[in-house]
Amino acid sequence: MPTLTLAGCSPIPLAHYLKALGILRLVAESPHGDLAAKAGWKADQLYLESRFDEKDLVSFFLNDYQPTPVMAPWNGGSGFYKKDNHEALDSIVKSSSPRLAEYRAGIGAAARAVDFLKLKEKPDGETKAQLLQLCRNTLPDDALAWLDAVCVLNQEGPKYPPLLGTGGNDGRLEFTNNFMQRVTELIDPVSGAATADSERWLRAALFGAATPGSSAKAPVGQFFPGAAGGANGTSGFDAPSAVNPWDFILMIEGALLFAAASVKRLESSRDGALVYPFCVRQAGVGYASATPADEKDARCEIWVPLWSKAATLPELRAVFGEGRAQVGGRAARNGVDFARAAVSLGVDRGISAFQRYGFQVRNGLAYFATPLARVAVQRNGAVDLLSDIDQWYERLRQKAGAQANPAAPAAIARSLNELERAILELCRDGCPRSVQAVLVCLGRMELGLARSLKWSSENYVKPLSGLCAEWLKKADNGSTEFRLAASLAGIRASIGKDNLWLRQHLEPVEITTGKDRSWAKWTEQPSNDVVWHSGDLADAMNEVFARRMVRFQKAGVVGWPDRSPFQAKLEDITAFVEGRTDDALMGDLIWGLGLFDWQNPEMAKTGASDQNILPYDWKEDGYGAVPSSFYALLKLCFQPHQGERKIPVNPAIHNRARLGNGEEASRLAARRLRGSGFPPLVGSLPVVSGVARRTAAALLFPISPRDRSLLEKIIINQPEHQHA
Repeated sequence: MPTLTLAGCSPIPLAHYLKALGILRLVAESPHGDLAAKAGWKADQLYLESRFDEKDLVSFFLNDYQPTPVMAPWNGGSGFYKKDNHEALDSIVKSSSPRLAEYRAGIGAAARAVDFLKLKEKPDGETKAQLLQLCRNTLPDDALAWLDAVCVLNQEGPKYPPLLGTGGNDGRLEFTNNFMQRVTELIDPVSGAATADSERWLRAALFGAATPGSSAKAPVGQFFPGAAGGANGTSGFDAPSAVNPWDFILMIEGALLFAAASVKRLESSRDGALVYPFCVRQAGVGYASATPADEKDARCEIWVPLWSKAATLPELRAVFGEGRAQVGGRAARNGVDFARAAVSLGVDRGISAFQRYGFQVRNGLAYFATPLARVAVQRNGAVDLLSDIDQWYERLRQKAGAQANPAAPAAIARSLNELERAILELCRDGCPRSVQAVLVCLGRMELGLARSLKWSSENYVKPLSGLCAEWLKKADNGSTEFRLAASLAGIRASIGKDNLWLRQHLEPVEITTGKDRSWAKWTEQPSNDVVWHSGDLADAMNEVFARRMVRFQKAGVVGWPDRSPFQAKLEDITAFVEGRTDDALMGDLIWGLGLFDWQNPEMAKTGASDQNILPYDWKEDGYGAVPSSFYALLKLCFQPHQGERKIPVNPAIHNRARLGNGEEASRLAARRLRGSGFPPLVGSLPVVSGVARRTAAALLFPISPRDRSLLEKIIINQPEHQHA
């Protein structure tokens, strides 16, 4: 079978994509065509496999093509009413060519429906619904394909899919009358022969041939923004709309594959909902000009499939007939959902990519099918992580999305937009950096919800919790900041029957723990435990450490009871103390990692234990940089009691260090260790204020028993200690 490359067909603009569908549909459906014809996409061009070579394909459209009966008597300007331009419609009705016989029959049936309802002008409301129903019952079968593509009738009345406007028109542009006009420009209504310019226009449409006069002054509507004309459309002030008549005709013919349907779940008693192939609500993220305002004004967005392996028309009909992407066991609702579905195999197999289009206001009040992005269909396991946030995210979008609630707090709306941009980036690239970016955005969103606690509670937006251990594996990029943040986020201490988690110092939440998992909910009363603040990370960590000391002393806890699935490495702690870490990133990661279900047994398997089993590649045989003697001196004063090892906590040590008085802090620490039977090698250490503050904050990092032993070797007088 010959293979033709149709350079005139490309995924962008939408008009040329629809044209490609129209070519395959007409070739495969026509008695004069090829039922076995196949088509696919390669290098952004359509290749057609059929019995036709280039000459035969041109001859088929010039001599054998029979236009699909496309009409819309329910629209003004359709040609069926006195004030309409009905020149093209009359030419078809009066024609004698067999090529237009089906068109004549369809127009006749539509005219009889108009006469039956005694309509003198375009109908509205209930009358329009009656006309649509009558046309659905009386039009010939050949005309029903168009009706199914522009309208769905259910118990609530007619619904109009977005691709073809509101029933076959886009504002003042009526598609069907323009289709008839283009038909009469290409086919002589009397003889049925091709007009003089038809072949020149056809070769330009099929093969992208650059010929003079390859377009005519005629409206093209939303499908081809570059040819729509208007201000700045040419070297002058204004340009007319110009279109190749064959482009317009084949575009409408291809749009018929996007037939809508009305479906509902079997267990639901509600009326059916409009379902349109690969069509979802607009998401104002993921493209250069993205803005949340697009969501309010856009009709929708549509993700048109591209396939590299040649497919037949029946195969394509099956794909378009089931053209609903699934994500998390439900249908994709917006562009972010669709991107997730595309990379998690939630769509029909055989599709290599999707071209994303948004129907957005871009020309005054007119809509344009604006190309937004190209998303490859490939397995991306990192996207599966998002199932942990599905219900929370959907609730949040219902309450804070630009379409749902423009009055939502600005910080929450902004954080939601950032989160969706990060999710789309994750769909494109599932590397640790992208997973980490989503975690950061989740943490910022949680911060926004906590600061707008009244709004969050009134709208029943719960705090996010329960992220699984797999996030840690996917987000670990080997950075010092990530390891340190993970060691802090999982901190908890047992105080009687309760646990005090680090997250409770970040936001007003109660954390309820069960045998295998934990839950978070907003606290009903303000809590003094919430001491975290934006700004200097060391200051915030010092506030948390000081608050935990108060809680432990009030509860009569002996020693320092904090523990974490992950222990920090001494080398990483040294980098923090010396100011070699990105504190802003680390603060964001602490918020994001705090959303994990640290009670889950899988976290214990993933993290470290008292035997110093470090996760993934965190374990090292040797040591890198070792913290200073000042850190060792202070840290040994805040450690768990084990057997005879009892060093009572003295809050003044941390307090002096956090205020920048390192020498006094070290003197108090040396005294405490000596009095507890662990005499240090030094009595005091002069330390500059900044290092003292960051060292005080570093006391919050949990370390392993092995590292505590190393600190003892650094600062404790070993012979005297062994003698004691």
